[in-house]
Amino acid sequence: MAKVELFGGASCPYTREMRESLDWKGTEFVEYDVESDSAAFDRMRALSGGQRTVPMLVEEGKVVEVGWQGRGCVVGRDRKLDG
Repeated sequence: MAKVELFGGASCPYTREMRESLDWKGTEFVEYDVESDSAAFDRMRALSGGQRTVPMLVEEGKVVEVGWQGRGCVVGRDRKLDG
């Protein structure tokens, strides 16, 4: 099974929706809260070429989805999510 990572934010409703979808499908994944984990924020930006939109789904080190159903939240190191 591919290693799946979910980069999201605790205050982003779309992160919650993507998490629920992954759970419903039975997908095993590791979740990172980029609002509270600066290393995860930096890694997300490195993987995506600077992208700051969550949720972001990564499989085996490659970004496969940004946002959830066309919606996402923008994160920044010095501010909260924009929802």
